[in-house]
Amino acid sequence: MSDSPDLVLGPILRYVDTHQATVWVETDRACTVEVSTSTGSTGSEPTWGIGGHHFAIVVLDGLPAASLVDYRVELRSDEQTASCWPPEDVRAVFRTADPDGDVGISFGSCRRGDTYDDESLQRIGADALVGLARRVRTEAPAHWPDLLLLLGDQVYADDPSPEILRQLHTHRAANPETTAALGDEVADEICDFEEYTWLYRESWGTPKVRALMASVPSCMILDDHDLRDDWNSSADWRRTVTVTDWWPRRVVGAFTSYWIYQHLGNLSPTELAADPIYAAVRAAPDDVAREKILADFSLRADAEPDSTRWSYVRDLGHTRLIMIDSRCSRDLTPERRAMLDVAEWEWLRTVTLETDARHILFGTSLPYLMLPALHHLEQWNEAVAQGAWGPRASKVGERLRLELDLEHWAAFDNSFRDMAGLVSELTARATPPASVVWLSGDVHCSYVAEAQLTEKATPQTALYQLTMSPFRNPLERPIRVVNRIAIRKPMVGLMRRLSRRAHVPETPMTWQATAGPWFDNGVMSLTITGERLLIRVEHAFVAPDRSQRLSQTHTGELTR
Repeated sequence: MSDSPDLVLGPILRYVDTHQATVWVETDRACTVEVSTSTGSTGSEPTWGIGGHHFAIVVLDGLPAASLVDYRVELRSDEQTASCWPPEDVRAVFRTADPDGDVGISFGSCRRGDTYDDESLQRIGADALVGLARRVRTEAPAHWPDLLLLLGDQVYADDPSPEILRQLHTHRAANPETTAALGDEVADEICDFEEYTWLYRESWGTPKVRALMASVPSCMILDDHDLRDDWNSSADWRRTVTVTDWWPRRVVGAFTSYWIYQHLGNLSPTELAADPIYAAVRAAPDDVAREKILADFSLRADAEPDSTRWSYVRDLGHTRLIMIDSRCSRDLTPERRAMLDVAEWEWLRTVTLETDARHILFGTSLPYLMLPALHHLEQWNEAVAQGAWGPRASKVGERLRLELDLEHWAAFDNSFRDMAGLVSELTARATPPASVVWLSGDVHCSYVAEAQLTEKATPQTALYQLTMSPFRNPLERPIRVVNRIAIRKPMVGLMRRLSRRAHVPETPMTWQATAGPWFDNGVMSLTITGERLLIRVEHAFVAPDRSQRLSQTHTGELTR
C-alpha cells in the first residue's frame, strides 16, 4: 500500500441538474476528496468510514447550465496529494442539464457483475453497460444519455459470481464463528456489509463501466436480489425468512450498503443536506458509531417500512421522473395487500399531482403492465390466495405465488387499480400531460406496450409501459417460450377467463405489446424531444475481436 490515498470505486457521477452535481467516491483510507472543474466550481468533502471502508459524496454548485464540464478528483491526506482521476489518457467530462432541451434516459435492470473471460461471456453473454460505455466513448457528448437509470438488481446477494463465491468461502473459513452462526442455508450467499462491498466493487469497478458512470449521471432503485430472491413477495415469505438467525445480519449488510452505494446519490444536494441519517453519519466520531447508526436504521427500515423512504423524484426539464420503491414499502397483510403502503401511496399521489410536467415517468423495478396473459394469471393467483376458491385453494395460491414469482403490480390488484385511478386523474386535467410512461425491468425480457384506460379515451396523453431487462443475466429458454405465448390472443383470453372465474373484476386499463418481447442482454433508451417520445432498443453482443458492443434492434416513436 502506498503512502498516498487512492480510489477504490468511482468517481461516480450521480445527481446533475442545471447548476449542481454530486460526485460519489470510495477511497482506500481516510482523506479529503476535492473535485475541481473547468468552470471554476469546486467541492471538497472529508471521507467517513464504515467497516474500514471510506466514502464521500462531493457537491458541486454554481455550474453553468447546458454546458460541458471537465472535472478532476484529488485525494488529500496529511499533505499527501494523489491525483486519482482522470488518468492522463482519459477525459473526465459531464454535461449539465438544459432546462429546455431534449431529455435522454438509458435504462434497464438485472446485471450480474461476473468477469468477462470466455467462460462468463459464453454463460451469461455480453454486458450491455460495457456496450453502452463503448457507444458513449465514441459519440459526441451531445448524444450521451442525460441519465443512466438502474432499475433494480444492481447486485445479486443470493447468487454471487464464481469469483465472489471463492472469496466468500475464504472469508467464512477465516471466521468460523460467524459461519456457524449463519448456518448452511446461506453458505453461498452474501450476508454482511463487508461481503456486499465486494459485489459493488465487482459490478462498478471494471474500467469501461467505471468510465461510463464517471460521465453519465445515474439514479437507482432496489429490487429483490439486492437482498434476496422474492423479497417481500408475501406475508408467508416474511414469516419464514425473518425468523432465521441470519436475517438480521443480512438486513444490516443489505440496507447499509444500499444506503451508501446507491441511495445517497439518488438525493439532490438539498435533500442530502436535510437528511438526518446522513448528518448523523458524518458527525459520528468513528466507524463503530456509524455502523451502529446504520445498523439501527437498517433494522427499522425492514421492520417498519414507513420509517424511511427509498422512493424519490428527479425533474429533468419538462419531465418528472418518479422513482417508486415497489419492494420494501409493501403492505403484505393478506386482506389489504398493496404494492405501496398507505404512507408511500400518499407520497406518490402528492408528487404526481403537484407537478405540471409535460411528461410523467414512473420508474418501478417491477413492470406495472405485464405481458397480458401473465397479468391475468397474477390477478387470478392473488384472488385465489385471498380465498376466492376457498381456504384449501388459498394455501395453494400462496405457494404458487412464491414458486412462480407472481408478485408484480397485477398481484397487488388494489395498487394496480389505484395507479390506474391516478392516471385517470392526471388525464382529466384541463391540460393533461403529453405522456405517462412506466419504466421497468425485473422480468428478464423486454417489450413496449401501449395502454389505454378502459372507461375513457386519453387522446392528449400517450400511455406506455417500457420494460428492459436484463443488462446481463439472460432468461432460461423454457421461460422465454412462456413469455412469447403470453402475448398471443388465445392465451390472453384463456387467462382472462380464468381470472374472471376467481371473481376478479375487469381491469381499468387495457394494453398490448407493440414491440418485443426480446430476451437478450440489452439496454433501452427513451428520448423526449418536445411532445415526442422516441425509443431505441439495443442488444449486447460479443464482436469477433471479443469487444462487447451494442446492436440496434428496434427504434420507434411512441404516439398518442
